[in-house]
Amino acid sequence: MKVVIQRVSEASVTIEGENVASISSGLLILLGIINEDTAEDIKWLTNKIVNLRIFGDENNVMNKSLLDVNGEAIVVSQFTLHAATKKGNRPSYIKAAKPDIAVPLYNSFVQQMESGLGKKVQTGQFGADMKVALLNDGPVTIIIDSKNKE
Repeated sequence: MKVVIQRVSEASVTIEGENVASISSGLLILLGIINEDTAEDIKWLTNKIVNLRIFGDENNVMNKSLLDVNGEAIVVSQFTLHAATKKGNRPSYIKAAKPDIAVPLYNSFVQQMESGLGKKVQTGQFGADMKVALLNDGPVTIIIDSKNKE
């Protein structure tokens, strides 16, 4: 699993003109899933995200987590995170999991985030043409790959 995490002052997801998700301070999480991803990837990654200290403390030092600041989250599926661009100019998405594998893992990821945060996590809609808007706070953008735990 690969995520792009963006600390935001606000973010929203719109599908066919309808706002389906909207948060103020928190994280916008773009999630890419491959066939080899498992429940262990979800557990490790959601724990990492919930406890990642990327919010400012009283001295404006990134020392607080999403839990500490009672922040909100939106999770958006994004298969393009696994684009292969080595050959030619058209990305290949062969590594991205097909919906029959990806959807249950995506739903499990969202449930695990909700469990870790103790509150509802908003989402986009898997496979939909989504318009994602955000005001990146910082900017702070972090990429984490559960297969490369750095």
